[in-house]
Amino acid sequence: MDEEAGHATKPQRRRIMFAAGACAVGGGALFLSQQHNATRSWPHGTPLKVDIAGLPEGKLKTVEWQGKPVWILRRRPGEIAALQKGGEALADADSRESLQPPYTRNALRSLRPEIFVAIGLCTHQGCTPALNGDHFLCPCHTSRYDLAGRVFKVGPAQANLVIPAYRFDGDNTLIVGEDT
Repeated sequence: MDEEAGHATKPQRRRIMFAAGACAVGGGALFLSQQHNATRSWPHGTPLKVDIAGLPEGKLKTVEWQGKPVWILRRRPGEIAALQKGGEALADADSRESLQPPYTRNALRSLRPEIFVAIGLCTHQGCTPALNGDHFLCPCHTSRYDLAGRVFKVGPAQANLVIPAYRFDGDNTLIVGEDT
């Protein structure tokens, strides 16, 4: 920063513009505008059939749908029980402001308690969080989400993970992109 003039120097402006452009190219700005508008419809689209027969408890499977990572997590019984307890540390514990289908408006944000489905992009800037024990953690700015995709109050993200349209076709086939 040029202290006397009170503005960024040319190299600093270039770095700022590059960073802003990288965020826009990565879809962060567009994604955020969609995320915070809860009146919009949750994501639908060309159906993707996913076999979840071999997905063990505690494991996360990632598939690509509409150019985005979609997570499928098979939760353990203890994780399911923990999600149904108090949500004082969560920004939107009841998912009132979340972009998700109405059939997932429950404490677990899912059709089946053991299967969690979400778009795996942080609602802050569209980065990809990682499964980190009993939560998801975004490595860029440390936003945290529980195993139902609900955001914790600490950290920059203010919205829960987006839940796409999905349904089950039998016990072991998940269809992403279509409502139940």
